[in-house]
Formats: sequence, C-alpha cells, structure tokens
Amino acid sequence: MAVLEADPREKKARSVRTPAAAGGLSQAERREARSPVRWVLLTVLFVVMAVPLYLLVVNSFKSQDDILNNPFSLVPGRMTFAHLSAAIHSPQYNVIGGYGFTLFLVVAVDVLCIVFAGPAAYAIARSMKRRTQLVMLYFLAGTFIPGAAVIIPVIYVLRDLGLANTVTGLIAHDVASTLPVSIFLFVGFIRTIPVDIDQAATIDGAGRYRTFWTIIFPLMRPAVVTVLILNSIGIWNDFISPQILLSPSSGHYTVTTAIYAGISQYSTDMTKVFPNLLLAVAPVVIFFLYMQRHIISGLTVGAVKG
Repeated sequence: MAVLEADPREKKARSVRTPAAAGGLSQAERREARSPVRWVLLTVLFVVMAVPLYLLVVNSFKSQDDILNNPFSLVPGRMTFAHLSAAIHSPQYNVIGGYGFTLFLVVAVDVLCIVFAGPAAYAIARSMKRRTQLVMLYFLAGTFIPGAAVIIPVIYVLRDLGLANTVTGLIAHDVASTLPVSIFLFVGFIRTIPVDIDQAATIDGAGRYRTFWTIIFPLMRPAVVTVLILNSIGIWNDFISPQILLSPSSGHYTVTTAIYAGISQYSTDMTKVFPNLLLAVAPVVIFFLYMQRHIISGLTVGAVKG
C-alpha cells in the first residue's frame, strides 16, 4: 500500500502558523501590545477621564476654603460627610426627589422607543425596496443633527400641539431624539438574522407583526440592551431638553435641572455644588460600569458574519 506524504510546503506553512496559534497572538499583535505609543495614549486618556471624577469625589467632602485653595489635596482628617448629608436632605436642590421623576422619564422613553423603533427597523431590514432605504437614510440623517439646534423649532411644534410645558411633550421629544440611533442599531442586527426564520413563521401562519414580537424580538436581546443602556444614560444626563421644555412653573425637576435650580445666580457655594453633582452622577456611573460589557457585546455582535 502506498503511503502519501504531505507536501513539504504544507508542513512548513503549518510549522510557521503553529507558534502564533499556540500563543494566541500574531507577531504584529504582540508588537502592537508592547508599543510605547499605545500605552502613552492610554495613560493620557485615563488621566483625562479620571481627574475630573477624582476632583468631584474628593471635593464633595471638603470645606469651601479647602476646595478653593487645595482642590487636589486628599486629607482624611479634614474631610466630612456633613455636606453630603445636607445635600441629601436639602429641599432647595432636591436631587433625591429628582431621582423619581428622572427614572420615570427614562422608563417611559425606553419603552416607547422600543415599541416604535423595533417594528420600523424590522420593516426596513427585511425590505430591499428603494423607498425603504430612503426611509433608512432619513432616520440616519437624524443622528447628524445636534439636539440643541432643533430645540427652538421643537418648542413651536409642541406649542401648536398643546404640549408645551408638559411632561408628555418632553417624553415625545426624547422619544423622537432616540429613534434614529435605535433604528440604526436594530436594522444592523436584524440583517444578521436569517430570513429563513421569517419564512418558517409565515408557513406556520404567523403574520409580520407576530413574527417580529414573538420570534425576532427575543433574538435581538443584545441590541435591545445596548439601546436601553445608551438611551438611559443620555436621558439621565440631559439638561437642555428638560430645562427648556419644562419651565419651573411645571414643578417637575430632573436630576440635572434640580441642581441648576439650586445654584445661586450671584454666588456659588462649592460645598453644595460638589455633593449634589456627586449624587447626580453616581447612579449613572455605577450603572455604566455594571452594564458596559453589554454595550460592547451589543455593538459588536453581527459585525463579523460566518
């Protein structure tokens, strides 16, 4: 019986590939990981992002003089929780009270955004008609328009609809502003789902609407979680929309507008500003740190097919 030997060139190629495969990284990737430029850039980025957070946390427990004279100092013996406690119980700033209204706003906008963006993205992703792609470009154009640039026209539109200075008008504006990015992410994810699933559902007698909500939507969990996280953080940190669309006479304050309402026009007490800012950003920072892996997985899933 004849024994077939492997081509020497194939043996050489395997011997060359084996060390890289065993190490998990190619030589180019290893050189990039050891590159000093990369570490310098990462260090600079870390400092730029960490220093403001450090100043916020440290100065939340200092007196006015220590904040103004030594903002970067960290002296445990001179730090106190009195200012943070005063910020929690202060009726002037009412940041804790703003938690409830802001959370209601986040939930309402997220639910309505999913209800509208999901079916729209499904219709766009499953249709190759030219007019459907034009609709996609229309939504995509909304991502390039700054929100502050349209806030004045929005006021006139809400006034004509009778929704000016109302919570309903603010929710409608926030939903409309979150739809472009949500639809864009949903469309990209739905296109990675095989069309055969839709055809099988049709054979079983399911309509388009039922197919989406019972079959396609559960498969969109990574994209849905990503959209919910991004929208929630954006709404929580938004200041311009609630400040302009809801006047003080409405009696509703979000976390950001509650802080602004308590800051004096002529003088600023840093022992009130820093603790209240810490109370405002702490929930969203903790939320982001806990959910960041879902953001990364939701943005990258479906990027590589095969």
